[in-house]
Amino acid sequence: MAERTLTLLTCNIQAGSRTASYGDYITRGWSNVLPAGKRSTLDAFANMITSYDLVGLQESDPGSLRSGFMNQTHYLAQQSDMPFWSHQPNRRIGGIASSANGLLSRLPLLEVIDYPLPGRLPGRGVLVARMGQGIDGLTVAVAHLSLGARSRRVQATYLAELLSEFPNVVLMGDFNCPPDAPELECLYRNTQLQPPAWSQPTFPSWKPQRPLDHILTSLRTAEPAPRVLPAAGSDHLAVALSLRVPESALQGSALSA
Repeated sequence: MAERTLTLLTCNIQAGSRTASYGDYITRGWSNVLPAGKRSTLDAFANMITSYDLVGLQESDPGSLRSGFMNQTHYLAQQSDMPFWSHQPNRRIGGIASSANGLLSRLPLLEVIDYPLPGRLPGRGVLVARMGQGIDGLTVAVAHLSLGARSRRVQATYLAELLSEFPNVVLMGDFNCPPDAPELECLYRNTQLQPPAWSQPTFPSWKPQRPLDHILTSLRTAEPAPRVLPAAGSDHLAVALSLRVPESALQGSALSA
């Protein structure tokens, strides 16, 4: 079967803020409400992702005071020469701060659907994009799960129902838990998704201790396990993985030149 290698990356970009220690959450707390310094951080991240085919974003500000009313997903798509992009605003705190999932792509997004995730508190979601024709087409989902295990269990059950029919599927994002957490078992039991061979800590970025960010897939990987790398000052490390995708799953979604 003919295959194509695609490179994927996912990152919680912390709305372009820079955090290098726990103390920065206090001393740089102003970055949660003011835009200063974020453009240079975003530029550095855009330069980092130019070699990837698909990039999932979490905590990308879709336009509020703290981003200078900039849609950060759109800005990153422009700066990294990604021809296709979509975003899913999830949470807005007045006009001061807002948060979204985002997807940047070198493949046409033939269909994009936003779903709110269930949970004790509103404001979480999953963005689902289709990049091939028919049930066998490539399906890519970007999500940001809740902090609490009980809410994550409900959300994982919902995601399992949403993705169960797709044989060529990727789910990536900030899961706020390890890939072998009990609340994620239903994903592996009821979909074609598989846990990574092993995972590496991604949070906090300056001294990683907790594996919170993941790329789960049903597809063959071109490397033993996902890699982690710094993400231009975010408090999360980025996760990257190369996949071998059947050409038939990309029918109608040829890679952009």
